[in-house]
Amino acid sequence: MYTNILYPTDGSRGANAAFEHARELAEQYDATVHVLHAVNSGYFGYMGGSGTEGVRSGLMKQDADSSQSGMMGGSGDGSQTGMMAEDHRALQESLEDHATTMTEEIAREFGDVDTVPVTVIGKPHQVILNYADEHDIDIIVMGTHGHSGLERYLLGSVAEKVVRMADVPVVTIRAGESPEPATE
Repeated sequence: MYTNILYPTDGSRGANAAFEHARELAEQYDATVHVLHAVNSGYFGYMGGSGTEGVRSGLMKQDADSSQSGMMGGSGDGSQTGMMAEDHRALQESLEDHATTMTEEIAREFGDVDTVPVTVIGKPHQVILNYADEHDIDIIVMGTHGHSGLERYLLGSVAEKVVRMADVPVVTIRAGESPEPATE
């Protein structure tokens, strides 16, 4: 029934809530679990790639001149000044290295289950949906943080967006909940 299971994670308590369910499904169906972390391209200061292309947040104009220095600044020649310091690449590499290490560690926690650890840069819900489409994912198993009301409205919900937009079934587990054991 399931050959490829997508387990998106950010290493949070909410994401960890879905771990056991993903593992149980994988063991039951002898499926591969794709452990995916999306490095949010909206993180303050993250530009992706070499720093001369990619997604930039609102205050970090790539082609800023001295009159539009913003938080990061720039002279149009690729140099950066301002609060983010001279070189933002160390921050980018640190985010990517941390994400890669995290997905590899989580993949090892699945034990004998076949896993594919993956780190992708982008908007998390879009990364999850695109990955599911491009890798023949049969089901997405993900945790939720349990935000509600105004907090959910202001922060948005990656899980909610994935549930609404996915072309495959999505199982969500709320932080603090334990899933029922998978039945054979």
